[in-house]
Amino acid sequence: MQVNHRDLQLTYCTNIHPSSGIEAVMENLERYAVPLKARLAPDELFGVGLRLSGEESRQLLEEGELARFHAFLEERGLYVFTMNGFPYGPFHGQAVKENVHAPDWRSEERVQYTLRLIEILATLLPTGMEGGISTSPLTYKAWVDQADEQTWEVLTRNVVRVVEALVRLRRDFGTFIHLDVEPEPDGLLERSEELATFFGERLLQSGAQELAERLGIEDERAREHLKDHLQVCFDTCHVAVAYEDSAQALQNYQRSGLRIGKIQVSSAVKVVLSPDATGRQRVADALAPFVESTYLHQVLQRNEDGSVTQYPDLPQALAQLQDPCAREWRVHFHVPIFLERFGELASTQEGILNTFALLRGQPFTRHLEIETYTWDVLPAELKLPLLDSIEREYRWVQDVL
Repeated sequence: MQVNHRDLQLTYCTNIHPSSGIEAVMENLERYAVPLKARLAPDELFGVGLRLSGEESRQLLEEGELARFHAFLEERGLYVFTMNGFPYGPFHGQAVKENVHAPDWRSEERVQYTLRLIEILATLLPTGMEGGISTSPLTYKAWVDQADEQTWEVLTRNVVRVVEALVRLRRDFGTFIHLDVEPEPDGLLERSEELATFFGERLLQSGAQELAERLGIEDERAREHLKDHLQVCFDTCHVAVAYEDSAQALQNYQRSGLRIGKIQVSSAVKVVLSPDATGRQRVADALAPFVESTYLHQVLQRNEDGSVTQYPDLPQALAQLQDPCAREWRVHFHVPIFLERFGELASTQEGILNTFALLRGQPFTRHLEIETYTWDVLPAELKLPLLDSIEREYRWVQDVL
C-alpha cells in the first residue's frame, strides 16, 4: 500500500507468523493480511513483505504451485514487492540464535536459496514495480577468520553470482530486483562502515571484474550494475543497537555508492543504567522476561569513556550488569515500534523518527517494511491480539510519515 500518496510502499514482514509449508503461509495471509487490508486499505491493493523458508521456496517452485499462489494473492488484492531472505530455516518455536545466519554466503545453498527467491519474486512482482530481497550480513562474525582472504573471495564471488542473475533478469524481461544486505550486530558486516568497505573495496573491484567477465561487458558497466542490484536493508533497530547515527550511516552508504533498497522499521530495547546497585537491580528485574531461548538478543553497552562493550546475548550481559563503567545498553530485541517507554525500559523509537525525518528530506528508498517479529516471545504485558498489534504499527507509521 502507498503511504499518504507518497511514492512509498509500506508493508509488514510475514516472518512474524510461524509457518511450515506453503499451505501455512497462505493460511497466515488469509488470517492476517486480508483483514489488515480491509481495515487499512479497503479500496487499494495491499502489499506483503513475504518471508519463505528454504523448504517453502522449493515447494513454491514445484509444478503449478507458484501460479496457484500468485492467483491466491491476486484474488485477495494482495501483492509482493519485497521479500525477507535473511532467515533460511524455521524461525519460530525452536532455538534459532546464531543459526539464523546459516547457511551463510560461503555456502552453495545460500546462493541457490536466493536465486529461488528471485525467481519467485519475478513472478509475483507487479509489472513495472521495483522489487527487493533482503539478505544476511554474509555470515556470523564468530564463524570466520576475518583475515582469511580466501573467505572474502568466496563471499564476494557468491554475491556476484546472484547479481549476475539479477542483471540478466532485468536485461531479458525488464524486471528490476535488488539484493539488500542487512548489517546486524555480530554479523560479519555489523555497521555501515563495514558494508561500505566491502562494497567499495571488494565488490566494486574484484567483484566488478568477475561480473564483467561473466556478462562480457566493461568493468565500469559492471560497477553500475552492482550499484543497481546490490543495495542496503537499513534496519532501524540494528542501526540503533550499534549506536550509529542514522544520518551518518546514510552518508557512509551514499559516499560508497550504495543505495538503500529497503528500510526495515523496527525498534530495540534501550536501557539507561543508573549508578546505584538498587536501580540496576530494577533493570535486571525488568529485563528478566526478555531472556528467552529462540532468538539472539545481542547487547551493546556504552561505557563512561564512550567505548562500547559487546555481549553475544542477553544472559551474558545480565551477568555483568553491575559493571561500574556501564552507562547504557542497547538490546537487540524487537519491541513494538509505537512504544517509546515501558516501565523501567525505553525503546530506540527515536532512531525510527530520525530515519523518517531523513526520508522526508530526500526520498532515498521506496520500500518500508515493519519487522516486529518477536510477538510470540514478548513479555505478556506488551502483547495485544496480533492483528490489532500489526494494525497499530501501520497506523503509527502512517501518522509519523
